Amino acid sequence: MENQPQLSATAVISPQYCAPATHPVDLIIIKERTRGRHNFTVTDINNNIIFTVKSPLVSIVTPRQHRFLYDANGNPILHLRRSLLAADDKWKAYRGESEEPQDLIFTRERSSLMPLRTKLNVYLANNSTQDCDFTVKANLSQLSWKVYLGNSDNFVAQIEKQRGSMFNREKFMVTVSPNMDYAFIVALVVTFD
Repeated sequence: MENQPQLSATAVISPQYCAPATHPVDLIIIKERTRGRHNFTVTDINNNIIFTVKSPLVSIVTPRQHRFLYDANGNPILHLRRSLLAADDKWKAYRGESEEPQDLIFTRERSSLMPLRTKLNVYLANNSTQDCDFTVKANLSQLSWKVYLGNSDNFVAQIEKQRGSMFNREKFMVTVSPNMDYAFIVALVVTFD
């Protein structure tokens, strides 16, 4: 990761996911598609499972996409819920398995409908301004992204997508800056479709 200024701990999900180190956190996210579901396994570079993400089958009864982030012990950390309007590409993240407004942590939405350059804006639940708290920018090939603090040039994570050997499997190599909430970054990555 390029030389970036040292951040003070930036906890979005929880301070326990802010590695207080001088080195970035490297994670591997494997996405598997099976029978209409998108499930993810998140490991560190030593292949230790850090998180899993499960998504129930989308159906007529539940037409909205949901993804649940669990810690390595299977405890629910986050519920990600996609807007009913697929074109709007908006996701909301709630604590645990909740959907209650008081448990909202952040909202992630596409900043424009321009297909050539993807830019996503992230607003924390306590944000009362029009300014986003984080921005995610993709390169033209849609195979790499950087997460920035607000609209600044200070990036806090970078993501590289690699196609797997099987059609239904993708791999994301993620590097998160020291003191940045890596559970939050994982939550953003699992909303990339």
